[in-house]
Parts: sequence; structure tokens; C-alpha cells
Amino acid sequence: MPEESLALLNVRPEGIYADVTAGLGNHTARIAQLLTSGLVIAADRDPESLELARRNTERWADRIRFHRGTFDTLPDAVREAGFLKIDGLLADLGVSRFQLTTPNRGFSFAADSPVDMRMDQTTGMTAADLVNFTDEKTLADLIYELGGERRARRVARAIVRARPIRSTLHLADVVSRAVPRTGHLHPATRTFMALRMSVNDELGQLDRLLEIGPPLLQSGGRFVVIAFSSGEDRRVKNCFRQLAADGLGIILTKHPLQPTEEEVSRNPASRSAKLRGFERE
Repeated sequence: MPEESLALLNVRPEGIYADVTAGLGNHTARIAQLLTSGLVIAADRDPESLELARRNTERWADRIRFHRGTFDTLPDAVREAGFLKIDGLLADLGVSRFQLTTPNRGFSFAADSPVDMRMDQTTGMTAADLVNFTDEKTLADLIYELGGERRARRVARAIVRARPIRSTLHLADVVSRAVPRTGHLHPATRTFMALRMSVNDELGQLDRLLEIGPPLLQSGGRFVVIAFSSGEDRRVKNCFRQLAADGLGIILTKHPLQPTEEEVSRNPASRSAKLRGFERE
């Protein structure tokens, strides 16, 4: 929903904005094109994506400052750019198509690769560490809570019995044998999502962004979030409602905006996207 996101962000030519999930720079470029004397801070924890974003946005380099880091480093990024407040913040949550389609990243079972799943491959434990060394109960709990997999205990039991898990296709096969397909989703989809979210502490990072983001906004500044899981969207909705209840601003989206049928047909991964916006008082 690029057009809807930019409309909610309400970019002003002289404004200061932060795209905290820069990815390959698509949203960053769209914001930069609307600026004259303004600036967009393009932040991402994935150094590989960020380098590609630099190349993809060279045309507007004078309007962009890049920052590598997780959401909780956003105040540092704003200060490094020379500001105390910003006019808008955009977060497009989840994994990017680039990450999904790069085999050695391990986010997908479309090709055989190491079970990595880290957005920043220079730090932290991998999903292989998680599936091979986590006890069965803890593994089942995170697959259920983060992936919404109702058969999580069966999945965790199968993973533990199949250890060591050697690759993404090995893991997908183990899960598929434990819980055969019952709908349109591949049986391993929810398990892979849960492992990715756990390895990258995605909900924890979102909580920190929802805490530190609003105070960084100028009066009239906007906070725009695209969420892809029910857990993410629930957090965003509750945060915006609490901010409004505290008199700190207004909710711009009574109900979340969702992609059109045309967009879903072009980009099936957008199907579950929910877009919400908030404006600071």
C-alpha cells in the first residue's frame, strides 16, 4: 500500500521523516522525491538491505541519511542527523521480499539453505540454534504464540525427534510430516514465521518502537505502521488508542486500511497487511 502509506504520512517538502524499515529503499525513495529542503532518515537492521537501498536511492542522496540499527536506536539516528524531533515515522513490519528470496538467509523453504533467519547476520543466535537446542515445551510455546500454529506441540515434538535440523528443506519436511496440509498455507509457514519472529525479537522491537516513536514526533507529526500479523496489528491498535485516550493525538484510521484486490493479485504477500496511522497533538 505505497500510495496509502504516503497519503497518511502527509509528507511536506521541508519535513524530517524516518523510514525505520528501509529495506531496499522503496518507501525511502518515495518520501525523498517529495522533499525539497527536507530529509528522510532511512534505517534498517539488515546491513545487506541497507547497502542496496543506498544504491537504489542514489538519485536523492542529498535528501537521505542512512542508519543501521534496530528500532530502539531510532533516537540515536535522529540525533546523528542533527534533529530532536521529526515530522513523520513509517514502519513497514515483517520480512522483506529480498530477504525471503535470498537463499542463504534461510527465511524461506523455497530453496535449501542454512536455517538462519536473522535480519542482521552479524549478530545473535540463528533459527538453527533455536530449533536444535531449545527444549520441546519452550519451542512449542513460541510456535503457538508467535506463529498461531494450533498444532504447535506436535510440531515441536517432531522437530526435537529429528534433531539435528540441517537445512530449511529438512525443517519444512519435518513439519510437513508432523502436520499435513489442511488449507492453502504450506504446513511449515506458521512455524517458519514464529522462528523468524523469535530470532529477531520482532514483537519486542515493535514494543520499543511504539514507546519511543510518539515522543520523537513534532506536533502534527504522523506515525504510520503496516503490520502483517495479528500480534503486531493488535499492539499498534492498542498503542494508538491509548495515545488518543491520553489526549496526545488523534487516530487517522478508524479501521485499518487493507490492500485492494488488484494489489493482492500483483503481490500475494500483501494479503494480510493492515495499515494504521496516528497524528501527534
